[in-house]
Amino acid sequence: MPLMQKNIIQQIRKIVDLNESELLVFNKYIQSHRLKKKEIINRESSVCKRLYFVEKGCLRMYFINNKGVEQITQFALDGWWISDYQSFMEKTPSDYYIQTIEETQIVSIDHQSFDQLLIEIPQLERYFRITMQKAVAAAQHRSKLLYEMSKEEFYFHFSNSFPEFMLRVPQYMIASYLGITPEYLSELRKKHM
Repeated sequence: MPLMQKNIIQQIRKIVDLNESELLVFNKYIQSHRLKKKEIINRESSVCKRLYFVEKGCLRMYFINNKGVEQITQFALDGWWISDYQSFMEKTPSDYYIQTIEETQIVSIDHQSFDQLLIEIPQLERYFRITMQKAVAAAQHRSKLLYEMSKEEFYFHFSNSFPEFMLRVPQYMIASYLGITPEYLSELRKKHM
């Protein structure tokens, strides 16, 4: 197994067991990429043709709102999947950009390969179902917190739950994700130092 694909295999094996011949089939359908910082891998209005797994690095997904401001909706660190799933599944134009925040190594799979992979290794249906269920649950929880918590409470919940983001992601991006201004984020950080 190529070194760049070590994390994805470990992630899969936490949920389903793949033997060596199945790993060879799996490797036939995926591609590994090394990306530079600030590289865009999906653009708004283009069809998102791939699912991306972060082997090492950090990505963000964002859109540009009607005021021309970037609004980050998701981050992905080592071991996380990211894609515009609606665009990927329905082959429709994406509403999002996906961009690296730092030098990143990813594994990706295109739509046709994904479908064929699930036919050849049926237990991967279980892996992807569980992975997607977790992603939906996390998005639902985030939505609830956005309504339930003040901006200050949401910031502290996020910083306590995901301290690695606080170290690796620029503060203005965290502010965008939390729906606050960079200035207010700076105030919150000073207030609680």
